[in-house]
Amino acid sequence: MVGPGRPLFVLFGSSIVQFSYSNEGWGAILTDIYARKADIVLRGYSGWNSRRALEVLHQVFPKDAVIQPSLVIVYFGGNDSMEPHPSGLGSHVPLPEYIDNMKKIALHLKVLSDKIRIMFLSTPPVNEEQIFQTLGDLGRTNEACRIYSEACLKLCEELDVKGVDLWTAIQQRDDWKTACFTDGIHLSAEGSKLVVKEILKALREAEWKPSLHWRSLPTEFGEDSIYDPVIQDGKSNINISELEISRSVQWE
Repeated sequence: MVGPGRPLFVLFGSSIVQFSYSNEGWGAILTDIYARKADIVLRGYSGWNSRRALEVLHQVFPKDAVIQPSLVIVYFGGNDSMEPHPSGLGSHVPLPEYIDNMKKIALHLKVLSDKIRIMFLSTPPVNEEQIFQTLGDLGRTNEACRIYSEACLKLCEELDVKGVDLWTAIQQRDDWKTACFTDGIHLSAEGSKLVVKEILKALREAEWKPSLHWRSLPTEFGEDSIYDPVIQDGKSNINISELEISRSVQWE
């Protein structure tokens, strides 16, 4: 651990989380946005469902950890929603069990700290035709994604957890099927931008004190300094600690 201490954000989920630092992914974008404001830690496990997440929950989020997260963003559901395999193997988790698993995850996180904040990302849509072309018949449908997404969001309301409706948000874009995925399931750069937009919107609207929205957090070592670049008049400095000129998107 290095200092000084910053808020700790943890991204916990399946491949949508594990791959979130690839292809200009949403995890990488958030890490850039929160530079000098929060530390973002990735705990993504490709192929996992909510059942497997429960098996390691106490290892990933031990109750006796010296430092507990300020925010945990959780995503499971896509793999759970896949059609059951005749062998009984595979990632399918029946809807009632999925809801119960996600409830157990939320309740465990809630007891870690009085200050912890929790956000669930609902199951995003899929492009079934693209899946078949790139990955074959996986037994994954957009209708099943909708069902698991709605169940996740309903649970969020019951548990007072912030829910982000990715299934609806991504499909607001007219060309979502062709623009938002690399293989019909996993997010492209454009898909990740939509995820970031929705996460930031949720953080901005959350009535959390203190706010965890990036514009509300202080910039580490952001005070003026005589070592800052000198402006053209040659008599004063310009503080560049919060300049955003390198970003192609100006985030709100």
